[in-house]
Amino acid sequence: MVDSLLSARGLNKQFRSGNEPVPVLRGLSLDLERGQSLALTGRSGSGKSTLLNILCGLEKPDSGGVQVLGETFDARSTEAESKSERRWGTLRRQQIGVVFQEANLMPALSLLDNVRFRARLAGQSEDGCQDWLERLGIGELADRYPDQVSGGQRQRAALAMVFAMKPALILADEPTGSLDRHTAEAVIGQLFELQARQGCGLILATHDPELAARCSQHLDLGHVPQS
Repeated sequence: MVDSLLSARGLNKQFRSGNEPVPVLRGLSLDLERGQSLALTGRSGSGKSTLLNILCGLEKPDSGGVQVLGETFDARSTEAESKSERRWGTLRRQQIGVVFQEANLMPALSLLDNVRFRARLAGQSEDGCQDWLERLGIGELADRYPDQVSGGQRQRAALAMVFAMKPALILADEPTGSLDRHTAEAVIGQLFELQARQGCGLILATHDPELAARCSQHLDLGHVPQS
């Protein structure tokens, strides 16, 4: 592993369809330094979401390893599963902001309280939480609950949660897929502005070639050389 914000080496992952193994990632390696952005592209099923889940500890590779923010996780390690999950959990709470295709909000909390809760978990101040909702165009919805707003508005609240935690690394899986073009452009502008200001790393799964072109690196999982 190299000394970088994130490094992955020799990642392999397969699933099963009936009795047949279906390889998704085969010998994949990548590096990301602080302040860099990486676009993941490729057809549906090429492994974009699977890779993001591995890079934040929500899935384990069959083989290979990940080093992120000074922590090393290797599929061959004999470390107890519970200890590995605790280390991953700490990273996701404090330093890795994950944006899923579907907004992951707590239904019993208002949009603002969701953002405040996420900031507290990361050890950040709650002072700017309302401001993030304002900047993402949903400030007037701060007191509403997730089931009282649209899917696109929930997604913007989920992005506000990530921004409020001030992460060292952002992993985003089609973060604007539920937004109209105008709103998506504004949200992506905020995302890249945050990255530039804080010097965090960004890995973005997208089908949008224009969005991919804004990233400093590009990895097409449909054309990754197989080891």
